[in-house]
Amino acid sequence: MTLHTHHTAPTRFVDANGIRFAYRRFGKTGGVPLVFNIHFTGTMDHWDPAVTDGLARDREVILFNNAGISSSSGEVPHSIEEMAANAAAFIKALELEQVDVLGFSMGGLIAQQLALTEPQLVRRLILVGTGPRSGESMESLTPEAQEIFSVAYDEPDHLWLRVHFSPSQESQAAGRKFLQRFRLRSEERDPEANESVAPAQLAALAKWGVPRENPFDYLKAISQPTLVVNGDNDVIIYSINSWILQQNIPNAQLIIYPDANHGSLYQYPERFVSHVTQFLDEGI
Repeated sequence: MTLHTHHTAPTRFVDANGIRFAYRRFGKTGGVPLVFNIHFTGTMDHWDPAVTDGLARDREVILFNNAGISSSSGEVPHSIEEMAANAAAFIKALELEQVDVLGFSMGGLIAQQLALTEPQLVRRLILVGTGPRSGESMESLTPEAQEIFSVAYDEPDHLWLRVHFSPSQESQAAGRKFLQRFRLRSEERDPEANESVAPAQLAALAKWGVPRENPFDYLKAISQPTLVVNGDNDVIIYSINSWILQQNIPNAQLIIYPDANHGSLYQYPERFVSHVTQFLDEGI
């Protein structure tokens, strides 16, 4: 067991694919590590410590910034496929033979592609608040997301109350608790993504979401056991897309959390940690 937590794990660097990747490792060593892939414009510090530390009790957790994000060098690719190739290069640079992979939102697209192109590397897959290629309203930001991201907020962090949580009193209360946890790390905090990140990521998302024939056939090639998680009313990537994933990935199960939006894992961190732990332990 490492002595570090989400708040204290040092930022380290490893070189691969001409990129200097920033990453953090902490938790119980000796088993299969769990690699996290973050959402649109997110950094290592956008994860909820209740989730990362909760999962680190039973396994090693690895957070990283993909190319061009925050403290990692390089440029953000304009395709999910290139992002997944960079993620694979990062994992291999750490000399890991097998990992479990968790992808949240855009990170879930990367995780799918990584599982397809590196089937021997990825043991189990967790897809949270995400969707398939050509999913419903995935060729661009949803109308709700466009409105949420276009508004100016007195407190910048309040953006995440609308992105991740539903309008209900209970969900917003959970969101305010999340924001308190979100800002607890004060040392070596990641810089926010710069202005070049969002346009490149939006271009990648548009390519992923463009309508195509038989769009979900590729999911049948995902051989890893897969856990799909979402809220019952995700307005960023519509919840129906999680159902599509579960229906088309051969060995997938679906969990939907109530009164929850995009960040269901942050609204119910203890429940999410319990479900993920049970799922990952099934493979041991």
